[in-house]
Amino acid sequence: MNIWYLVIPVVVIFLAAGIRIVRPTQRGLIERLGKYSNFANPGFHWIIPIIDRIFVVNVTEQMVDAEPQEIITNDNLNASVDAQVYFRVKSDEESVKGSIYNVNNFRWQIVNLARTTLRNIIGTLTLKSANSERGKINAELYKTLHTETKGWGIEIVRTELKQIDPPKDVQETMNKVVKAENEKIAAIDSATAAETVADGVKRAKIKEAEGYKQSQILHAEGEAEAIRLVNEAADKYFVGNAQLLKKLDTVTASLEKNSKIVIPTGSDLVNIIGEMAGVVPIEKKK
Repeated sequence: MNIWYLVIPVVVIFLAAGIRIVRPTQRGLIERLGKYSNFANPGFHWIIPIIDRIFVVNVTEQMVDAEPQEIITNDNLNASVDAQVYFRVKSDEESVKGSIYNVNNFRWQIVNLARTTLRNIIGTLTLKSANSERGKINAELYKTLHTETKGWGIEIVRTELKQIDPPKDVQETMNKVVKAENEKIAAIDSATAAETVADGVKRAKIKEAEGYKQSQILHAEGEAEAIRLVNEAADKYFVGNAQLLKKLDTVTASLEKNSKIVIPTGSDLVNIIGEMAGVVPIEKKK
């Protein structure tokens, strides 16, 4: 009986030591005596302690940083370049086996492959073109990593350039150039605005002058029409009496100014004024 008290705890410990739980985000490879035995899907698994060994692999999307590095561009400038690589181990058995048996530490390998690829790509570009062609660099980096990691059971999801920074002195010069360009654009915009305002004022003045000109023409035409009507009336009613018409004009002007004028009783002018006013002069008694 005393032996069972010793055996049972040992058996329980032995069985508990072989319990393995694989999470849904993981896949496992079970080896027996150093040789691949079977694939471990998510769930409960029991392995023989000491005899068996399980290697668990994360199959969710992961990210590695290629870490900043100095790269000499085609125009002999040292650019600080950094990138990120997003990847995941495919969840099928062959891919998980490839990530363990075909490559030693795939995360470290991806980082080094990304750094080498960036040096090869950016080394053929000038600093300016490298900054303006980030999409092209990302595409080439993705293509290279995707091709090289196929045998590792890895899927490259995407790559992203974090930075392509020039040396400090070059950056300061570039900032000055950008500032000068911005000031130039602002000056051009200001001059254009001033020119637009001046052009508006000019058009307004022209319109005003044209209006004044038109009013003068209309005024002159009105006066000419008035003179024509007066001449027609004179020709009709005062034919041969131009001197009398002149006197009538003088009387009219005087009346407008409230001046007093003495006119002889027998004058023809009295008869004309009377007729215009509707008054018939009184005849003198003989």
